[in-house]
Amino acid sequence: MKVHHEGRGVLTIYFIVLVLLNGILWHFSRLTLLSYVAGGTSLVLFGIVLNFYRSPYRQFKGNTDGIVVASADGRVVAIEEVYEGEYFKDKRIIVSIFMSPFNVHANWYPINGKVLLTKHHEGRFMAAYLPKSSTENERSTVVMETEDERHRILLRQIAGAMARRIVTYAEVGETAHIDEHLGFIKLGSRVDVYLPTGTEILVEMNQKVTGNQTIIAKFA
Repeated sequence: MKVHHEGRGVLTIYFIVLVLLNGILWHFSRLTLLSYVAGGTSLVLFGIVLNFYRSPYRQFKGNTDGIVVASADGRVVAIEEVYEGEYFKDKRIIVSIFMSPFNVHANWYPINGKVLLTKHHEGRFMAAYLPKSSTENERSTVVMETEDERHRILLRQIAGAMARRIVTYAEVGETAHIDEHLGFIKLGSRVDVYLPTGTEILVEMNQKVTGNQTIIAKFA
């Protein structure tokens, strides 16, 4: 387990501020109950922020041919056939994973392949579990093609009511691997994956999944 690089600056600033505030309070109040309460509260708050930016080391150990791996930790909130109107403009199977504030917030590539498109969209900050958040919230789109060039998928990082920043590392033309980070959503939110119709879905509604570990689908 390590701290994700997206959080190192935030944690450093947060640590300095807490040390200064507690130092000032300790200087003026010394060994009072207030000092102990403030110190304990600061440790708890710092622990919560540290937990938020944790970045576990993970490596997928199975066969990666023809499979789609979860891009994020969380819970499956949608499995359905929908019309994808941004890139494919046809029917696709969507698998949506909702990330709570307590999940790991790093996102992984779901397949091995090539990045064909990346695009950021400004938008609203509605609750991420709502279906319309997929097209109305602030979001980032990544389109990928499998190594054998037989299948294309679209992945969408979606901001939520609490998430205010989406970071996407994918760049057009680069080769991506399942074990690599695709991006990071601060304070958690939702990740949608649009798959070709006929893809075998291997997860169920409300199932908890682990990013870079749980196989969510298998191409036909």
